[in-house]
Amino acid sequence: MNTSETQNFHISLPCDDVTRTTDFYVNELGFETGRTSHNWVDVNFFGNQITFAKNQKSIPESAHYSLDNKRLPIFHIGIILDRTIWNECLKKFKLKSYFEIEPSGFLMNKVGEHDSFFIKDPNGYHIEFKTFNNKDEIFQK
Repeated sequence: MNTSETQNFHISLPCDDVTRTTDFYVNELGFETGRTSHNWVDVNFFGNQITFAKNQKSIPESAHYSLDNKRLPIFHIGIILDRTIWNECLKKFKLKSYFEIEPSGFLMNKVGEHDSFFIKDPNGYHIEFKTFNNKDEIFQK
């Protein structure tokens, strides 16, 4: 299977409140919605589809792991961006004080060196924005 071609992904996640979730992703982060219903919404997350579906049960807290002395959430969604777009997001989200985990460099001077930051949505999901210094190292060992 050729997995090197760029493809879009879809993920469906439970949410506490569809209206509040939509407001955050559209009005705060600037994403667009696709199809919607009273109990779910599709969000265009950099050309990928995240469906948030109403669920009465609370969303469990995520466990964490350590990377370069930073405590990072095990469960999170994320996007790998080129440096220009990453910097635009960094600037925009910094103005709104959204950072759950401040911008940091990881694996410095090693294969896979990258910068990333995390924000948290109203459902408690962590969203990582990542940019690699060398995109050829995204999957390199």
